[in-house]
Amino acid sequence: MPASHPTEFVTALLLAGGEGRRMGGVDKGWVALDGVPLAERAAARLRPQADALLISANRNLERYAALGRVVADAPEFAGGGPLAGLEAGLSACGGGWLVTAPCDLPFLPDDLAARLLAPLLRGEAPLSVARCGGHPHPVCMAVSADLLPSLRDYLRGGGRKVREWQARAGAAMVDFDDAPQAFRNLNTPDDLAAASQG
Repeated sequence: MPASHPTEFVTALLLAGGEGRRMGGVDKGWVALDGVPLAERAAARLRPQADALLISANRNLERYAALGRVVADAPEFAGGGPLAGLEAGLSACGGGWLVTAPCDLPFLPDDLAARLLAPLLRGEAPLSVARCGGHPHPVCMAVSADLLPSLRDYLRGGGRKVREWQARAGAAMVDFDDAPQAFRNLNTPDDLAAASQG
């Protein structure tokens, strides 16, 4: 591991660069659940689990900067979806490990980073993905900073599919069957209303 990437340093990346199509095109991070924006809720869950917090965002940058250091997609990978955000996060990552989660998961588990990082720290895989009830949650992952070159190669080759890149990288699955509510995506106004009612 290069000296510039201390292995004990963990960076969290909140992915908030989506277009929010199913929310009517609004910036989903600033949609409020019971008066608190989703991005603030997710950031509050992630921040204690890492040494630094990055925010992948492509609009409302000043607002997101109040939550953490904002990293925008590189122009080369603009429109690349979550993997472009991951590339930006890995490029700015201060250590050997990056743990990611989307801004529309306000109920993330408090041990998300520890559990996702476990197989990486044991040397079993360079990448891990959260799974709950048999369903993978691809943008909840832990990634070794060493995967940045392979991610760039995939993006430069026109690849955009998160699961495809993860499979190529040799992802391990980490089960969170004990925390089904933690991976409750709030993608639509109906999802938001249901979560507000408990």
